[in-house]
Amino acid sequence: MKQYKKWLLTFIVTLAAAAAAVILLVVYVDPFFQYHEPLEDFPYVVDNQINQNPGMAKHMDYDSVILGSSMTVNFNTDWFQELMGLETLKLSYSGAFPKDQANIMDIVFGSGHKVKAAFLGIDVITYTGGVEETKYPIPKYLYDDNVWNDISYVLNKDVLLEYILRPLADPDKTDLATVYASWWTEEYYNKQWVMHNYEQPELVQEGADPENYVRNVKANLDTNICPYIEANPDTEFYIFYPPYSILFWNDVLRENHMEATLREYEYLTERLLEYDNVRVFFFCDQEWIISDLDNYADYSHYHPDINRYMTECFASGECEVTKVNLHKELAKMRDIVASYDFEELFSVEY
Repeated sequence: MKQYKKWLLTFIVTLAAAAAAVILLVVYVDPFFQYHEPLEDFPYVVDNQINQNPGMAKHMDYDSVILGSSMTVNFNTDWFQELMGLETLKLSYSGAFPKDQANIMDIVFGSGHKVKAAFLGIDVITYTGGVEETKYPIPKYLYDDNVWNDISYVLNKDVLLEYILRPLADPDKTDLATVYASWWTEEYYNKQWVMHNYEQPELVQEGADPENYVRNVKANLDTNICPYIEANPDTEFYIFYPPYSILFWNDVLRENHMEATLREYEYLTERLLEYDNVRVFFFCDQEWIISDLDNYADYSHYHPDINRYMTECFASGECEVTKVNLHKELAKMRDIVASYDFEELFSVEY
């Protein structure tokens, strides 16, 4: 019996020592950046937006941030240094809802960083959702400041194997300037590929009520966006609307919410321009972009060259909308869609 007790005690001590070793290793390397900035020589793999963004927002060195959905993943942060002198951190969430932006802005603006600029991409299709809706459930223990609930991080098999041991075995450090960049290579950006994979939605007879859209947009702005703009008057917010392809607008027409969508853009812009620290950029009506499907890999995701162009516009002021020219830009958008020959586009087999 004594021998069994000795074996059990040895097993428990060994197990505790192993757990302690894993905890110390995870805390030391800290692949999710929860406790400190990256070690200088460790080949960190950064590929998990949900789990790694909060730690990067806490401990990376930056003075501006890129926020938004997959429409932002192909920005190269070196461009912002080159064109605007900003040390920028990309904190994209693919498919992001406004609540996703609020979750990360809580950390960004609570981190002690002096944030000169925030570049926030707004996808109108998500701003009609619920104010508490997120694309994916968030691991709350990585989004708070309570170290005592971090056991799921520091004793996590995947963290140990995929983010510490695997990088050591096959070093390929992520370049943070291009982190989260889309997997599409050059050959995917072409009209044939886009059209081959595009499916038209069913026709909807009844038009959407614009005020229903506005009601949800207002709630999301009130809860998830405007409080951060108001609380950080020294941060300049560059709000921008991504240039979805003409196929997006085909969806809008077939689903019968053209006027509702334009009203949404109108309400968003008028509301945001009430703030002195907000600038708004409207890329949707750049016809040379949206009508050329060789710029896209699907109906909405554009080539990194378009991200470069948008960065140049942030620096130069091109494509900026104001209260004076907003309605002119919306009218231009309406005219582009109304005059586009969709019948010819779909008359060819791809």
